[in-house]
Amino acid sequence: MGYRVVVAGATGNVGREMLNILAEREFPIDDLAVLASSRSAGDMADFGETGKQYKIQNIEHFDPTGWDMALFAIGSEATKVYAPKFAAAGCTVIDNSSLYRMDPDVPLIVPEVNPEAIDGYRVKNIIANPNCSTAQMVVALKPIHDAAKITRVVVATYQSVSGAGKAGMDELFEQSRNIFVGDSAEPKKFTKQIAFNVIPHIDSFLDDGSTKEEWKMVVETKKILDPKIKVTATCVRVPVFVGHSEAINIEMENELSAEDAQKILREAPGIMLVDKREDGGYATPIECVGDFATYVSRVREDSTVENGLALWCVSDNLRKGAALNAVQIAELLGRRHLKKD
Repeated sequence: MGYRVVVAGATGNVGREMLNILAEREFPIDDLAVLASSRSAGDMADFGETGKQYKIQNIEHFDPTGWDMALFAIGSEATKVYAPKFAAAGCTVIDNSSLYRMDPDVPLIVPEVNPEAIDGYRVKNIIANPNCSTAQMVVALKPIHDAAKITRVVVATYQSVSGAGKAGMDELFEQSRNIFVGDSAEPKKFTKQIAFNVIPHIDSFLDDGSTKEEWKMVVETKKILDPKIKVTATCVRVPVFVGHSEAINIEMENELSAEDAQKILREAPGIMLVDKREDGGYATPIECVGDFATYVSRVREDSTVENGLALWCVSDNLRKGAALNAVQIAELLGRRHLKKD
């Protein structure tokens, strides 16, 4: 037997990817409801490459009673309205927005890192999916932390425009085209021109000079991995359509050589080690698009601290950073708590 599953926000980048991944991973589904706002109600949504299509329903009129789980990709404001309604009806919400991530009564889950934390989901019947940049980083950090106890992380991210949704992708495409033909490349979605440029600003600024995206990486890493780890982040938007990259410097309590770290990472769940010290012997966003893995490259010792490592981490942000992680949470929820006969 399978589950009765809802995908809410099915017309957005992440929602569409959720449907693709549910199909690809052959998630056990007995019944599927595809939801969006009233603007899209009545349109059809593809279920991956299966050839199946589902009519999009208006989330405002949907009754979640009797449904097992709902994968939300509808943003914080809509989640605030609908997540409590679904949860109260007995439909477990797996939420991709930032709304519940730091709620102490809501588990924040990356299945390769802290699967046991899902056991606390019954308090609110809601499970949170972390920020895209956090998700891939903690997958890479977890095996190293287990081996040598990480004390500090310094990370610089190179985040693709798909992290800003379809509007971000459209702006990169349009600006690039306009520049080539001599037309205006005025920014609309981003604060500055994104084509052929990088912007050290994602989300809003906080009082201490950091951005909310950087703050998310700090607090989410602590909640998922270890509250004692010190984290500092600089998050940068780059002119890449899909795939986030991260340059990560790690300080550890215990010594761990680069060679030993490579061996550990090679065997770790969810990680693909691509690390040859030669031209092209590393992963870039182009190679990771459409893949489930978090790619790790450029593993080397950092001689500026007593026990230090540096590495490069790349992942498809629409997949591991959002949709894939949500589906993996659904799989974990099924295995541990919603077993069907």
